[in-house]
Amino acid sequence: MLYRMGEGRPRVLYFTHGHPNLIRGGAEQAALELYAGVREHGAFEPFLAARTGDLALQRPGTPFGAVDGDDPNQLVFYAHLRGDENFFQTMRNKRFYTYHLAQLLKAIQPDVVHFQHTVHFGVEAIRQVRVTLPHVPIVYTLHEYIPICHAQGQMVRTKTFELCDHASPQRCHGCFPERAPSDFLLREHTIKRQFQDVDKFVAPSRFLLERFVAWGIPREKLVEIDYGREPQEPVPPRPVRADGKRNRFGFFGQMNPFKGIRELLLAANLLRDAGRMDIHLDVSGANLDLQTEDFQHAMHELMEAAPPTVGFLGPYAPEDLSERIASVDWVIIPSIWWENSPLVIQEAFMHERPVICSNLGGMAEKVTDGLNGLHFRARDPSSLAETLTRAADTDGLWEELRQGIPKIPTATEAAETHAVLYGELRDARSGAERVATLA
Repeated sequence: MLYRMGEGRPRVLYFTHGHPNLIRGGAEQAALELYAGVREHGAFEPFLAARTGDLALQRPGTPFGAVDGDDPNQLVFYAHLRGDENFFQTMRNKRFYTYHLAQLLKAIQPDVVHFQHTVHFGVEAIRQVRVTLPHVPIVYTLHEYIPICHAQGQMVRTKTFELCDHASPQRCHGCFPERAPSDFLLREHTIKRQFQDVDKFVAPSRFLLERFVAWGIPREKLVEIDYGREPQEPVPPRPVRADGKRNRFGFFGQMNPFKGIRELLLAANLLRDAGRMDIHLDVSGANLDLQTEDFQHAMHELMEAAPPTVGFLGPYAPEDLSERIASVDWVIIPSIWWENSPLVIQEAFMHERPVICSNLGGMAEKVTDGLNGLHFRARDPSSLAETLTRAADTDGLWEELRQGIPKIPTATEAAETHAVLYGELRDARSGAERVATLA
């Protein structure tokens, strides 16, 4: 059943762990763009409640406050998990769930609740929705692997930095020896117990979907829906002479250990050592100041030692992307973890730039080697340097790969897909209620 615009439109309430106005992040941006797409589509009236750690944004007597702007359907709420709360993904003080969250749910009376995340405010929010609104479908988008992995959801071993392909109490204890294996067993049980109340999980990539099936979520409760994006007019290709090269590369993203910025700068040093001063790299990176002191120190050393062919442009706002991407030919995603469906891939494709990425996880799934981009061996600066050289030196390769770039779903198209899902879930719950009543 599809619901059309008009009086009494059904409502969908989105919960997310941050608002792009307050913190930059791919999942936060994806959640806001889905909200905007649903509002534009019109089948559902959307509401957005985004978590913040800023106490100043809440109103007296409530954790909820307003987002800057003129949209009354967007709210922020204060919540912050500490210590064991963060480990078990739930708050000790249950009043947030049983009173404040319950009051919000009663006030909005949504017909569907869609969690874009529960990190920083806890999985028991799911249970509270089921208690307060027992007949309302619950949807949960899985953006990475935090339910499976306490190491920031990266599935990278904390001691060796090796990739981890599955979790177990004993393996997780190896990453966090201060935690007993039984703690990890309880953490998994706690999260899976709350997940039982979810009607459908959305996975933006097949790779992530299969990881959660292997972890124990029933396959029939998972559906693959990629992110939809606000349409953008692609910027023209960078002008080059007839005998010129497509030799300008861009990095756009977080400057943290998992995004591969270290490996990228090491590759730039290898190119310099090989005498390749004609390959240029622009780094648009954010949030280095939020990383550990050791990582910041190592990065500053690498940045100071980088060749003059590397430019550090600093962070950027979404509206600045077009200007920055206009000066590059290729977009590089050198992440050292599995990733899911990085928004920067979609952004590169929307601007008709081929992508060079690690041969891992959702990156390798979204970028087809030799069709719309190139793969290199993850974590290997030499392989990355060789791939950059191949990209710059191979006549016609850029044009060929540009032709293979797929169309990215718009936010409105993603909203249509979600509206169909919401309608199906509502119909299924209504049918189950009728059967229960007859019984």
